[in-house]
Amino acid sequence: MAGLATTFGSGAMTNNIDDFSNSKCILAIGTNAPEAHPVLAMKVRQVVRSGAKLIVANPMEVDFVRDATLWIRHKPGTDIALLMGMCRIIYDEGLHDKEFIEKRCENFEAFRQELKNYPLDWVAKTTGVAPDLLVKAARMYAENSPATILYAMGICEHSHGTDNVIANGNLAMLTGNIGKPGAGVNPLRGQNNVQGACDMGALPNVFTGYQPVSSEEVVKKFENAWGVKLSREPGMKLTTMIPAAIEGEIKALYIMGENPVITDPDSHHVREALSKLDFFVFQDIFFNETAAYAHVILPACSYAEKDGTFTNTERRVQRIRKAVEPIGDSRDDCWIIAEIAKRMGGQGFDYKDESAIMEEIARLTPTYTGINYRRLDAGSLQWPCPSEEHPGTCIMHEEIFARPSGKGNFVAVKYRPPVEMTSAEYPLMLMTGRRLYHYHATMTRKVEALNKLMSEEELQISPADAAALGISHGDMARVTSKQGEVKVRAKVTEAVPAGVVHMAFHFTETPTNELISADPATLDPVTGTPAYKTCPVRVSKAAPASHKDAMIAALHRASADSAFRAQIARDAAAALKEYGLNEAERAAVASGDVEKIEPITGRLDERLRTWFTARQAQAKR
Repeated sequence: MAGLATTFGSGAMTNNIDDFSNSKCILAIGTNAPEAHPVLAMKVRQVVRSGAKLIVANPMEVDFVRDATLWIRHKPGTDIALLMGMCRIIYDEGLHDKEFIEKRCENFEAFRQELKNYPLDWVAKTTGVAPDLLVKAARMYAENSPATILYAMGICEHSHGTDNVIANGNLAMLTGNIGKPGAGVNPLRGQNNVQGACDMGALPNVFTGYQPVSSEEVVKKFENAWGVKLSREPGMKLTTMIPAAIEGEIKALYIMGENPVITDPDSHHVREALSKLDFFVFQDIFFNETAAYAHVILPACSYAEKDGTFTNTERRVQRIRKAVEPIGDSRDDCWIIAEIAKRMGGQGFDYKDESAIMEEIARLTPTYTGINYRRLDAGSLQWPCPSEEHPGTCIMHEEIFARPSGKGNFVAVKYRPPVEMTSAEYPLMLMTGRRLYHYHATMTRKVEALNKLMSEEELQISPADAAALGISHGDMARVTSKQGEVKVRAKVTEAVPAGVVHMAFHFTETPTNELISADPATLDPVTGTPAYKTCPVRVSKAAPASHKDAMIAALHRASADSAFRAQIARDAAAALKEYGLNEAERAAVASGDVEKIEPITGRLDERLRTWFTARQAQAKR
């Protein structure tokens, strides 16, 4: 939010998803959309197959690379150098949009002077990207207009994430790729209503519609509407609440729809903080790891059990309608909040229904003024929608930017490396991300079919690093950072470059965020976002906990390594010696027969089971 708000005046997606079809070039940087946003990724692929260029900038060989016209594999944490370096090339070659810059933007001269600090050779050395590839990428983006930029957590979750976002804005303005069809800068939100939550003021420094608490005029408007005295000071960020609870500065927490024990950095500090609270209220649709620390648990409804709206990644406000009655004693979130407020003496919470809440939102929120349930029943609307006659806004900043001056703001971004760098003690850089089959574990781990598709976390590690560490595909590995240690199964793959490893954080059995730092020095100074994408670690081989685990490790390796399978076929005892198996266990592995394996191991991971079953069927043919 903060980066685009600085450059454009609004932190939201500038264009909509259907508008991608107007793009001649798409720069997808810091996003693994095929796994994190698979439906949106399908739209991008349709556009690319229709002739658009796709530039993928990602240290990992994400699935989008298969569709890419150009793949830039830069080092983790060097996004600013990459983006500002592309800006330097575009400016030096005269590919910038002079008219757009002059008429629509300000502070260009300071930005232009800063570009002198991004010479091609230095950018290439810093990012690890060949100079000719940098030039090719810059030209491709600048010469194929309209061009759009897509980014996600791979840009934001750094110690300089806000500057990363600003650099994207600089690149778009430099080429005039803002405020027109097929252009724009488009952050891909991580959940279906992240945008809506932020729109409603779920941030420490704003009311609804990003109206700042620092504005006396804004505060008085809300005081008059609500009949209460309001603070002019911003509240705490999430990453400051946890240490404040540990220090006793916060005595009580009310957590709704979050599982910080799994998702927040330095998880053991989160557990310590929750255990020190005098009073902790937890509200969600399922009991999870965080709920275990609560004094009071309030059972909430799922989306299918209530009425309301979601605002998605493209600023689109959509109605949801109750399909089934709430289960058991669960209640919808609005009812719970209103009842607590009323029982504490609060006034103004006697809403007759959800539409009345939307009417209040419209009265107090300029970007939502024209949105109501009557209009939403006829179809979705995109904000800003300033009146009931307004059709909604598909493309933002068409004539003026949302800043007070009406102009786009160039920012002279200076390169800063990640606060935490690799060292002799922690020589590998861990990047965290998401998996296609699971989402934060709280809900998807309750789905049997999804657990069959992926039942445990994997450490993606390059063949070179795995060989140096004596780790084979399927082995258990120990991953250690300054904060903690976890054990995880290794997946040897060229999807990650040497020097980098990757894990997701969905599995409570492998609490990846134990490894991530919550030290204030490592957080983004503007947003407080942790550096989930750059965490120095060391990796070592972990001994299997049992013969069963050793068998499973050998089976994983056999499924991925044809040379290992051949060794087992020639001499199973020699090939499997390092796994410490007895004769019956070696025979079961060598047979590749699930019916012989599972009486010893128990039911295998579904993907592993399917692989061996299919191979056995093929052998019989």
